[in-house]
Amino acid sequence: METLEAQRVGLDAGDVSSRELVTRAVARARELADRLNAVVGLREEAACAEAAEADERHVRGQLRSPLDGIPLVLKDNMVQCGEPTTCASRILENFVSPYDSTVVERLRSAGAVIIGRANMDEFAMGSSTEHSIFGPSRNPWDTDRTCGGSSGGPAVAVAAGITPFALGSDTGGSIRQPASFTGVVGMKPTYGRVSRWGLVAFASSLDQIGPFAHSVRECAWILREIAGHDRRDSTSLPFPVPDFAEALTGDVSGLTIGLPREYFVEQGADPEVLALVRAGVAELESAGAKVVEISLPHTGYVVATYYLVATAEASSNLARYDGARYGRRASGVTNLEQMYRRSRSEGFGAEVKRRILLGTYVLSAGYFDAYYRKAQQVRTLVRGDFERAFEECDVIATPTCPEVAFEIGAKTDDPVSMYLGDIYTVSANLAGLPGISLPCGLVRGMPVGMQMLGRAMDENTLLRAADAFQRRTDHHARRPPEFS
Repeated sequence: METLEAQRVGLDAGDVSSRELVTRAVARARELADRLNAVVGLREEAACAEAAEADERHVRGQLRSPLDGIPLVLKDNMVQCGEPTTCASRILENFVSPYDSTVVERLRSAGAVIIGRANMDEFAMGSSTEHSIFGPSRNPWDTDRTCGGSSGGPAVAVAAGITPFALGSDTGGSIRQPASFTGVVGMKPTYGRVSRWGLVAFASSLDQIGPFAHSVRECAWILREIAGHDRRDSTSLPFPVPDFAEALTGDVSGLTIGLPREYFVEQGADPEVLALVRAGVAELESAGAKVVEISLPHTGYVVATYYLVATAEASSNLARYDGARYGRRASGVTNLEQMYRRSRSEGFGAEVKRRILLGTYVLSAGYFDAYYRKAQQVRTLVRGDFERAFEECDVIATPTCPEVAFEIGAKTDDPVSMYLGDIYTVSANLAGLPGISLPCGLVRGMPVGMQMLGRAMDENTLLRAADAFQRRTDHHARRPPEFS
């Protein structure tokens, strides 16, 4: 199984062509379709044509970026001109985008080759990639277990060696949690670092696009190409994009790592998971970092706060799917109300309906102040917790998830239990901070992720610490035995 860096070396040495890499990726996606269900739509002919162009650039010595000629998949909520974008929902199953998202434009400018679309929870609402019209994606470490979500398909594509990197979106942990469950690296940049133009909205103040790969260095390469200000996205931040890879010195001396006491409580968390994360932090300490205990006192409120804010924004964003403009329209209707009701009832799945109903309720007259306004006030307190914590440390280390991947179907009848699994990840979205999940070992044969969080717009320090950890360990080099 080749990494992005290995494919780059092979291309530069002339040992392989981009056309060969793309052909192999498409073949592997088809080979593993029934077993893993990671890739739900391929664009083989167009991808092969783009790969041929990359090979011609290589001959001319016109390399665009480290991604030039390398295949990838996108989560099925980032639009591509002339290609379907379904968000794994019946309401968009026949939608074809008339334009490219900003990240697609930037990937193509970098020379990367998109081979297809990856599975996800419907409209990115879920933590297991079970809420999809295409059926669940499966974890290559144990196909009876979930791969996490909502960006499960992209994570599986990387973990199983279909493509060496992928893009997902993270609203409350939807990149970091599947990265943890599948043993790859997954990064959520600072909110506003990567344009959301052309990302189908779930919760607009929380969503952020980010990469999956096998190493921190590869994530730094990818982030450099997709980041940057975009005037079409009003939340895009007008800051210069550094060369993130230059920060990867391997040196953590002088860095302070904060351990939030609220995240290392064994109640509700697997003790073996916590032990591996502590061991990972000890590795950084032995490399010269200082470790201090910090407090994030409003941690107990973050899941409730997140699910009030996220569902309220989902209710507003998904109101556009009414059968009138695009997407599914129910047939045989006789009036406008019937068209709205049937189109939405037939088009949305159970989890999306649940969140729309919750969001509509908390925004309704009489409940807005009690729920949505209060949640926004608590969100400010959570942001304040992190601001004070970063006065004491440079990077915060936590578990990514309280447990390893659970069996498919284990939590579908208990959504609250599923939601509580986001306890360690949603804070970064509420506060707009960058976060990354790194493989840090195995528990009962399943991967465990260590999460690191950084200051807003300080991906350099975050990536530096994460890379230093990977230089001293080999957890990221482990592959699912059956799919390696």
